[in-house]
Amino acid sequence: MNMRVRDDYRSLSGPEKAAIFLLSISEEQTSQLFGLMDDDEILELSQIISSLGKIGPTVIERLFIDFSEQMSSTNTLVGSQDSTERMLTKSGLSQEKIDVIMEEIRGPAGRTMWEKLGNVNEDILATFLQKEYPQTVAVVLSKISTEHAARVLAILPDGFALEVINRMLKMEPVQKEILEEVEKTLRKEFMSNLARTQRRDSHELIAEIFNNMERAIESRFLEQLEADVPESAEKIRSLMFTFEDLLSLDPASMQTIIRAIDKEKLPLALKGAADTLKDLFFDNMSERAAKIMKEDMGAMGPVRLKDVEEAQQYIVTVTKDLEGRGEITVSTGTTDDEMIA
Repeated sequence: MNMRVRDDYRSLSGPEKAAIFLLSISEEQTSQLFGLMDDDEILELSQIISSLGKIGPTVIERLFIDFSEQMSSTNTLVGSQDSTERMLTKSGLSQEKIDVIMEEIRGPAGRTMWEKLGNVNEDILATFLQKEYPQTVAVVLSKISTEHAARVLAILPDGFALEVINRMLKMEPVQKEILEEVEKTLRKEFMSNLARTQRRDSHELIAEIFNNMERAIESRFLEQLEADVPESAEKIRSLMFTFEDLLSLDPASMQTIIRAIDKEKLPLALKGAADTLKDLFFDNMSERAAKIMKEDMGAMGPVRLKDVEEAQQYIVTVTKDLEGRGEITVSTGTTDDEMIA
């Protein structure tokens, strides 16, 4: 029985045109293109190729003419992350699949999820992990380098870090399904968010960097910015949150912070603080706890300014993390935060 020759170009769908295109080029070129596709795309095209039948020369000629005209009619081509995301959105792919692809493009360098995590700053990784179950954190830390895991553990709250260590000590070989689920969570909830933060406002980025500087260096930079670009300096100041800004928090928020922080670091942080800040913490503790804290501070003797600032920055970091989780509200002191009775 003779197979009917397909010669109506207008009736072809997009995938059918792609399949004919692949049939028309060399096997080596087709193999290279398949290497750029995922399994579903390869399966779809393979199924179409197997059922195409005979293709008339007129159809093939028309296909390549159209392809050539579309390429030549395009002036300057601009490839960017934004244009890639727009193209993927129009392709009909699910948002989850688009997020995975864009995370691969934007995310830190690395072929696997674990290699990518190895290139993520330990402070950022620790901030994310302390919101997860200790068992999940144990799996993650067992998959990254021991040096990176050590730096992350050192940042996690002591009690939480100890729980993670206990889970790692008791951990049996992780099932493939569990590992895939952890990878999926990291890709969806962490890496994609990390990629998006790379496009955040430049003033926010500088404010966060300044928040993590030694106070003297931060002040020097801000003073210079105030002289050169006063508007930017003012915006950066409004976005920064310092240890002194704790004075603007309500009692409920302060009590939440006190419960969340490592109590061993608080005496050092308060050692160099103004009396108003010391009273802020003492007033939100029980009388007995405040008395013990004052005794600990009195027994410390002289301390280095750098150590005090590091302890205060730790409390600021915990405060910002609590705000990010919606457990407290932090005012930046801008007019948008003013309350109207």
